[in-house]
Amino acid sequence: MERAHSTQLLQPGIVERVEFEYSRHGTQTLMANVEVATGQVMAPSVGPTRTEEDFVGHIARTIAHDPAATWIFIVDRLNTHQSESLVRLVAKPCGIEEDVGVKGTSGIVESMPTRAAFLQDPTHRIRCVYPPKPTSWLNQVEIWCSILVRRLRKRASFTSVAELRQRLLACID
Repeated sequence: MERAHSTQLLQPGIVERVEFEYSRHGTQTLMANVEVATGQVMAPSVGPTRTEEDFVGHIARTIAHDPAATWIFIVDRLNTHQSESLVRLVAKPCGIEEDVGVKGTSGIVESMPTRAAFLQDPTHRIRCVYPPKPTSWLNQVEIWCSILVRRLRKRASFTSVAELRQRLLACID
């Protein structure tokens, strides 16, 4: 959002006046990981969409930071977090060589529940945890995003999507 007029700052005897009219220039989607032990944000991805390919690419870039490590991703139950391509991504580094099947027909990728069961398997080196729906407040990245949005958007005016992206990444740094 770009404010139509600049904010009139606080002065003695006069309250701050924030312009309510604005122009929208577009949106950006942020995907990020928080390492719970350190609080560090890892591998943020910023882009125009949040498709299955975007999420799988984000997870692949995260895993690439330490390919031999054990990774546990706490994610919500969004369909992109239980996708066929995510199953295929996880199967390869976990050494699972069996055929994962055909989406909608057979095997691990047959349905959303079978994919979720595979992705949650505690014997896998890379796995997902899906907390119950009403517990988003327990997800550390959700809390961090809330803080980020408040800090970034407070009194903000962005003239373009590129400026939003640049300021978003600067705020994360």
